[in-house]
Amino acid sequence: MKSVSLIPILLLLLPAVLWAGEKDTSDILQRLDSVLLNQNAFRKQKEARIQKLESRLSRASAETERYALCKDLFQEYLHYQADTAVHYLDMLAEMPLLPAYPNQAEAIAINRAQVMGVMGMYSEAIHQLEGINSAGLTEEVRREYYHAFRSCYGWLSDYTLYKRDKLEYQRKTDQYRDSILLTSALEADREMVRAEKAIRQGKPDEAIQILQAQLEKTTDTELLSYINYTLYEAYAAKGDADKQIYYLAETAIWDVKRVVREYASLQKLAYLLYERGDVERAYRYLNRSMEDAVNCNARLRSLEVTEVYPIIDRAYREKEVQKRAAVRTMLISISLLALLLVAAVCYLYYWMKKLSAMRKHLYRTNRKLVAANTTLEEVGKIKEVYIARYLDRCVEYLEKLEQYRRSLEKLAMASKTEELFKVIRSDQFLRDERKAFYREFDKSFLDLFPNFIENFNRLLAEDARIYPKPGELLNTELRIFALIRLGVTDSARIAHFLSYSLTTVYNYRSKIRNRAAGDKEAFEQEVMKL
Repeated sequence: MKSVSLIPILLLLLPAVLWAGEKDTSDILQRLDSVLLNQNAFRKQKEARIQKLESRLSRASAETERYALCKDLFQEYLHYQADTAVHYLDMLAEMPLLPAYPNQAEAIAINRAQVMGVMGMYSEAIHQLEGINSAGLTEEVRREYYHAFRSCYGWLSDYTLYKRDKLEYQRKTDQYRDSILLTSALEADREMVRAEKAIRQGKPDEAIQILQAQLEKTTDTELLSYINYTLYEAYAAKGDADKQIYYLAETAIWDVKRVVREYASLQKLAYLLYERGDVERAYRYLNRSMEDAVNCNARLRSLEVTEVYPIIDRAYREKEVQKRAAVRTMLISISLLALLLVAAVCYLYYWMKKLSAMRKHLYRTNRKLVAANTTLEEVGKIKEVYIARYLDRCVEYLEKLEQYRRSLEKLAMASKTEELFKVIRSDQFLRDERKAFYREFDKSFLDLFPNFIENFNRLLAEDARIYPKPGELLNTELRIFALIRLGVTDSARIAHFLSYSLTTVYNYRSKIRNRAAGDKEAFEQEVMKL
């Protein structure tokens, strides 16, 4: 009875569990999309790092330093551009044997097998490894040696169709896993092998427990990628599709951040998403995988993509056809609705015509009223500002004239006739006052029309625009058109205000008018509207 009563509760909880799984995969896929959008930034960082190493190599003279730099460049290019990795491997092979690097020849042979594996030449890679004398290898080189064998046999077992050969390759893969387990001093190596063996033995939960523990311990990006991919394999053994998508996406994120082009995560993820119905994202991921595999010269990865590509491409194109059909149906529906709307508009047109005429008349009247109010308000503001400013200016002039009179009186009383005549004959006082007057005018004008210079230049051709010099508010040309903006359009009045000849003012106006971007005849009317 108790078990029967639990059924409704389980049915209620089931949608929540499913929604939580979908949310997890949705979040991680959005994060992956964001990382893919920024992949050029990661690539630039890697290329900058490579360029720095290549620059150091070109300057290095010591063989030990050249060897170390070539080794670093090989590792940078190994999963990024296999052909270039081979180039640096050939440079390593041409170097003399160095005491600082024991097992130098064996290490180069292992590296050559690694790059052959990336290029899909598994048989050649194994042949290369079999030619190495494993006796006397250092711990580090021996670890690479076992890893290379384990990887090559693992790839062969994955891609061999014949069951007998597949079982043999799996046996040899397990054999080299055991070698790593027995000889490696690195905990991560041993734990990864334990997890792989647990998956092979049908114990995915045990593998997940091991891998989750390692995931919390490491910050190494290459190892994080490897752990997440192995977690995908563990959940594939369990048949948990949501977790497979999650950990493949995590693997792909680390692959993008590491800037590697030889990987399996994105194409496998694309196929899982295709099966889920997310064809558009699957198509994008598969295209990215294809491009990276070709750029890296990873032949097997290219082959993997081409096996799946036609299926997803056909589904994507069918979806696009469906979209176009939906758009076509929508357009036809909209067209029919538009025809009905036109008929309704025609029916209402006669009744709206009179109302429209009245509204237009009212609109024009309102526009004129608003323009008149604006003009009055502007004129009032101008008058208010200039009256206040010029009243202040008049008082200042009276005070300055009084000071000037007193200074002359002092010179006269002191019988300094020569200095008195010198001051009387000098026009410096007038020049200073005129300069102060124009500055006060400029300041008052720009307070009223702060955007005048910018708006005025928009009326001119781009190469003829006028700007005041540093320290100026307005120059002569701008001051003339500032007066026109205030309604002073008579050249004689402008000339009198600025103490120029009538000809000078006329020439300035003509020159600026000829630089107008639009209609030259209407230029000054446009200035008055600014």
